[in-house]
Amino acid sequence: MTEHVLDAHMGTAVTIDACIACQAFWFDGRESLRLTPASTLRLFRVIGEQAAAARRPLATSSRCPRCAAGLIVTRDMQRNTRFEYRRCPKQHGRLITFFDFLREKNFIKPLSAAQVADLRAHVQTVNCSNCGAPIDLARGSACDHCRSPLSMLDLKQAEAVVSQLREADRQDAAIDPAVALNRERARREVERSFAQFERSPSWYSDASAAGTVGAGLMALGRWLSGK
Repeated sequence: MTEHVLDAHMGTAVTIDACIACQAFWFDGRESLRLTPASTLRLFRVIGEQAAAARRPLATSSRCPRCAAGLIVTRDMQRNTRFEYRRCPKQHGRLITFFDFLREKNFIKPLSAAQVADLRAHVQTVNCSNCGAPIDLARGSACDHCRSPLSMLDLKQAEAVVSQLREADRQDAAIDPAVALNRERARREVERSFAQFERSPSWYSDASAAGTVGAGLMALGRWLSGK
């Protein structure tokens, strides 16, 4: 695993371990709940950079890197979104795939029938955003291997995180008389940018290789890197 030191709330820091080959994060304790908007965006970049890479499926069984105890598969729900992870029975932490991390953070939503039809008109197959298996769009809109439906990055939710980050990073918000105008300008800028890469032709080729969620993350990563 590779370590990522990220900012947490109350001026603290957390160290997140990422397994790039398996496309999964290891969080000690409740670290994922302590991440700031900026840290969440950094993990977006990590996921987006690896979206098109070949992945190794998680082993049927896995062990805690802290105590070597067998991890327990746990299913949970965030609002109306189901996700799962593997937790240490001794409360040392949990292992969660990139896809389920996005589910937990409420950044994933299923494609509508119209969006599936539009995707089918441009590409024949896409890789599943959850497990990486190919999905034949002529046969359906769910993965035959893991049964995950075609999903996409919820751009409105991602936009909200970007806006939170920009506001949190403003050190002069309390004294700047133009802060309200600046925030509105930033909001319009974000909306335009998201609309542009939603319609970008490259999204279809990215979706075919990296999955529909990966395509959104790759576009988001490119946009953030250009700021």
